[in-house]
Amino acid sequence: MHRSFALTRRACYVSSVSQAIAINYAPLLFLTFRDAFGVSLSQIALLIGLNFAIQLTVDALSAWFMDRIGLRQAMLVAHVSITAGLCGYAVFPFWFPSPYAGLLLATLFTGLGGGLVEVLVSPIIEACPKKNGAASMSFLHSFYCWGQAGVIALSVLFFALFGIERWRLLSCLLALVPLCGVFLFAGAPLCRLPGGVGFSHLRGLFGNRVFLLMLVMMIASGASEMIMAQWASSFAVAGVGVDKTTGDLLGPCLFALLMGAARLSYALLAHRVSLFGVIAGSSLLCAAAYLVAALSPLPLVALLGCGLCGLAVGVLWPGVCAAAARHVPGGGISMFSLLALAGDVGCLSGPSLAGRVADLAGGDLRLPFLLAAAVPALLFLCTLLLAAQVRKKNAPPTDTPTTG
Repeated sequence: MHRSFALTRRACYVSSVSQAIAINYAPLLFLTFRDAFGVSLSQIALLIGLNFAIQLTVDALSAWFMDRIGLRQAMLVAHVSITAGLCGYAVFPFWFPSPYAGLLLATLFTGLGGGLVEVLVSPIIEACPKKNGAASMSFLHSFYCWGQAGVIALSVLFFALFGIERWRLLSCLLALVPLCGVFLFAGAPLCRLPGGVGFSHLRGLFGNRVFLLMLVMMIASGASEMIMAQWASSFAVAGVGVDKTTGDLLGPCLFALLMGAARLSYALLAHRVSLFGVIAGSSLLCAAAYLVAALSPLPLVALLGCGLCGLAVGVLWPGVCAAAARHVPGGGISMFSLLALAGDVGCLSGPSLAGRVADLAGGDLRLPFLLAAAVPALLFLCTLLLAAQVRKKNAPPTDTPTTG
């Protein structure tokens, strides 16, 4: 590691943890918001939609405004926004005549900060001097998993020790993480990836068949990950019959831990294995995990299917990003913003469709999990097509015999 960029890498790791807190903390308090402020479940659903809508907007516009504000300023805004949002959950509902307006404002801040981090942290780490880009990308994204598992486990422990009525204190304590990110990025050296910006550059990306396949793969990666991440706790409680605390620990927390383990393992072994081979194998494992969770009559085996899904999806998102950096040269921030946009489309549409299918099935999550196995199967097929496209593109030209 280049010593001058050690601070940059640490700042990026803190960013991934901050993003995980911004996305995963508020859902742990949805029922608390309902009881404390009298908000309805439909209003809570609007909070979820607002968070993803803001992130999608940031993804779509980042390629346009990034040159105008710069990487450092954007990352400072991101961490200040997440800090304000987390503290805002504790104070904004009490500042406004309508507590729900305060929750909306806090969600706006966390969504803005999380969206900026999602778009920028991958190209920042990709631009740092390194030996293996795929390993660096996977290691970076493992910190999101540690943040996701950590915020769930810490919340369970904090509420058990001090009571859930002290959730406002926990919100402010968690805000210290993105606040650290502000100070780290204030002094960290930053490099920028080469690549164009503007509509002409975007047209060039959309004319690249390899990149188009990667967009489909990102949609499938986001959906494969978030269907289980969003519904694992409910499946553990309603489908398997465990209590809420056990459901959180054996559902989303176990999922996040195994997802992080997969990303860390790949970071250590990336120089020995094929990236496309790992993505293809992970896709098949993910499909199998959904089938196990959906079809197993044994509760313990079904929960193991949920955890196995976390292990399977770990490499998918960072793997596609690393493949794009390797096989779409000159993509720059525009490419990463479009990849993030595609991934967020999958993150939003996958769990939403799963919820609708569950409603049609009378609340049974086994049917949407069964159907969800088709998503990683699609990702597997796209990986085979992508590998074929790359081999064709990199094939040496055939020598033409000459006469004379």
